[in-house]
Amino acid sequence: MNPTRLVEMASAFYESSVLFAASDLGLFAKLAELGEADAEAVAAACGLDRRGARLLLDACVAVELLIKDGDRYRNSPEAATFLVPGSPGDLSGAIRYNRDVYGAWGKLREMVRAGRPVERPELHLGEDSERTRTFVLAMHGRAMGIGQAVVPLLALSGRKAVLDVGGGPGTYSILIARAFPQITCTVLDLPEVVRIAEEIISQAGVGDRVQTLAGDYHTIAFPANQDAVIFFGVLHQEDPAAIRNLLRRAHGALRQGGSIAVLDMMTDASHTQPKFSALFALNMALTTPHGWVFSEDELKAWLVEAGFTDFNCRPLPSPMPHWLATARKA
Repeated sequence: MNPTRLVEMASAFYESSVLFAASDLGLFAKLAELGEADAEAVAAACGLDRRGARLLLDACVAVELLIKDGDRYRNSPEAATFLVPGSPGDLSGAIRYNRDVYGAWGKLREMVRAGRPVERPELHLGEDSERTRTFVLAMHGRAMGIGQAVVPLLALSGRKAVLDVGGGPGTYSILIARAFPQITCTVLDLPEVVRIAEEIISQAGVGDRVQTLAGDYHTIAFPANQDAVIFFGVLHQEDPAAIRNLLRRAHGALRQGGSIAVLDMMTDASHTQPKFSALFALNMALTTPHGWVFSEDELKAWLVEAGFTDFNCRPLPSPMPHWLATARKA
C-alpha cells in the first residue's frame, strides 16, 4: 500500500500555517500595492527579516498563492481576488477565524479525553474584547461571502419583520435589508457582540431597518409577530434539547404562515459525510461545550415536532459547505 495520503495528511498544516502567516503579515496587501517586488523590498515594506521573508514568499509560491519571476514576486489571481483586504471577494477576515482556532486543534486529544472544549467560548463572546472583535469581524467576512448566495434563495417577498437569532455581526440582516427594502430585521445576540454589530450595521447604512436586541437567546423572549426567523450558523453550538427549545420559541414568535430558515453545516444520518461537516463537528467541540453537527433528518424531525410544515433542505453551491433548510408555520 502507498502511504502518500497519510504523509500528506500529517503535513497538511504546513500549508495552513503559510497562508495564515502571509495574511497576518500583510504580504498580499503589500504586493497588491506594489504590483511586484523582490524579497528585500517586501521585507522592508512589511518590517520583516529578509531571510524570513524570502523563505515565506518562496513557500507562498510553492502553494500557488504567489507567482515568482526571477527574484520578483506578485499575487496569484486567486490571492488577488480573495486574500487582499478590501477586495470585492476578500476572505482574509474569514481566514482569521481558522487561524484563531488553529491552536485549539493542537489540543484535540485533550478534548476527546475530557469531553470538554479546550478553550472557554466566553473568550470570543465578550470576555476578551480583542478576541471578541476579531471573532465578530471574521464572522462578518465569512457571512458576506456566504450571504451573497443565501439571501437570493430566501422567500421574503412581502415579508416585513425578520428575527435574526444569534445574528452576530448582523451581516445576514444587512444583506436581507438591502435585498428587500420593505423588511425590518432584528439582530439578537450577546451584549458585547451586539456592540460590534451596531458599528457594522451603521457603516452599512441600514441602521434605520436593522435593529439590535442584546441578550442571551437561550433566555430572552423572542419579539412577537415575526414574518420570518433565521438561525444562520447558530444551532451547531447547541445540544438537541436546546435546539428543540429554540425552534419551539421561534414557532411561537411567528405569525401564521411565517417561515423559518436554518443555515448550517449538516451531515447524513451516519454523521460521517460530507467530510468537512464531520471535521467541523470536532472544531465546534473544541471551542464550545455542546458543539457538533446534526443531520438533515434530525433537523427535519425537530422542526416537525415544533409545529412546522413544508420542510425543504438543500446544499449551497460549491465551495460553500453549508445547507439551507426552510419550513413554514401552518
